[in-house]
Amino acid sequence: MDKFTKLTGIAAPMPLVNIDTDMIIPKQFLKTIQRSGLGKNLFDEMRYTQDGAEIPDFVLNQPAYRKAEIIVAGDNFGCGSSREHAPWALLDFGIRCVISTSFADIFFNNCFKNGILPIVMPAEVVAVLMDDAKKGENARITVDLEAQTITTSDGQSFPFEVDSHRKHCLLNGLDDIGLTLEKAAAIDAFEAKNKTLHPWA
Repeated sequence: MDKFTKLTGIAAPMPLVNIDTDMIIPKQFLKTIQRSGLGKNLFDEMRYTQDGAEIPDFVLNQPAYRKAEIIVAGDNFGCGSSREHAPWALLDFGIRCVISTSFADIFFNNCFKNGILPIVMPAEVVAVLMDDAKKGENARITVDLEAQTITTSDGQSFPFEVDSHRKHCLLNGLDDIGLTLEKAAAIDAFEAKNKTLHPWA
């Protein structure tokens, strides 16, 4: 998993509320167990017509936001079914951070496990960030995980809270497997001792 330390990038404004996981990645794309390749189908039914043509009004189809790395969203982002493909699709597109007033619990947890930083902020702060994002590609937002701050393009800075364990994992690029491998020496020592004590096992 890639480390998340400090991100300065284009933020796409998505003021819709209740953006659910089926909107993020529709059910017909859940057949794969690969984490890559889903970015092209992110928000598929919002981005494309039934004929596969781009819908020009959708934010990620607009030239200013095609390389967005941050989404500023309305309430209750990631609600709906508990599909891990949703953060996979976001990450494959290039999204590393989602900012909202609230998230569905399972989606929130899945983001951290896949290298995406979901940040909960008060409504008044999200409104400021949303307005900043609407300025387009020249208005870069900076998310500093170490300092736990979000800074707008005009220099306004807002602190955010994040669980210390999850912060550690993101800063060091550790998913569940990575966390286990941090204990590799202790695991090897236990296995060696156990083999001596229980050679028949």
